[in-house]
Amino acid sequence: MTTDARELPLQADDGHRWSLPARLPAQPRASLLWLPALGVAARNYLPFADALAALGIAVFVHEWRGFGSSNLRASRESDWGYHALLTRDLPASEAAIAQALPGLERVVGGHSLGGQLACCRLALRPQAAQRLWLVASGAPYWRAFPLPQRLWLPLAYRFLPWLAERRGSLPGRTIGFGGNEARGVIGDWARTALSGRYAAAGLETDLEAALSRVTVPVRAVALRDDWLCPESSLRFLLSKLRPARSRVVQMDAGDLQVRADHFAWLQEPGAIARTLAGDLSIELG
Repeated sequence: MTTDARELPLQADDGHRWSLPARLPAQPRASLLWLPALGVAARNYLPFADALAALGIAVFVHEWRGFGSSNLRASRESDWGYHALLTRDLPASEAAIAQALPGLERVVGGHSLGGQLACCRLALRPQAAQRLWLVASGAPYWRAFPLPQRLWLPLAYRFLPWLAERRGSLPGRTIGFGGNEARGVIGDWARTALSGRYAAAGLETDLEAALSRVTVPVRAVALRDDWLCPESSLRFLLSKLRPARSRVVQMDAGDLQVRADHFAWLQEPGAIARTLAGDLSIELG
């Protein structure tokens, strides 16, 4: 199947600029806005986008501010949180998709933090998509993790925002967690991790109440050896929604032909692409 590769230049209403990579099959049957994990640039998902495009799904990979093609970098002088990601950047990517492929069924999905924010975006704007896809995603709430992680996670969740405040941004590459993260993002993330509740500094909407009104069908992939997002954390995230139907597929190394951990699937994304695309095949195939 012929695929058209594009880069769409975008700008948020506060001046933030980035590029939206797109992979467009000749006759797409749906569009997907894919949200990356914490600290991961959009380009890392292009093999995944190509695999889905070969199955007839148009894929647009969002770029988080502060990474890849974004013109911003987190620092003491440049900070943002979930509020900007959810209400400034994602609407611009959604509008670009609507212009490029009007009338096509929309799917939103994400990896890790991207999956969480896909849920939150649907909570804020239910008409943003008709389906939700999650891969290696789940709420970071410490009580949703198995032992022994529950013993040390609360300490980590307090240390990381403290470090980000002290340094002006989180030096993720140095400590081996995330990238150079805005302290506002880490503050919002840690608040959920400690309380189990979603909120965004400066956002008036009650995200917890809004999440309970998300009713789109959900297909989620949990990876057997993923300690960062075990299936228990995914189930906790899904418990906040009220989907019309949901299906969780657990995949192991035999399914993927690569380690079934948080990031290795990006090296061999074909099996996950086929699993997600099967969600559409049930009704459209």
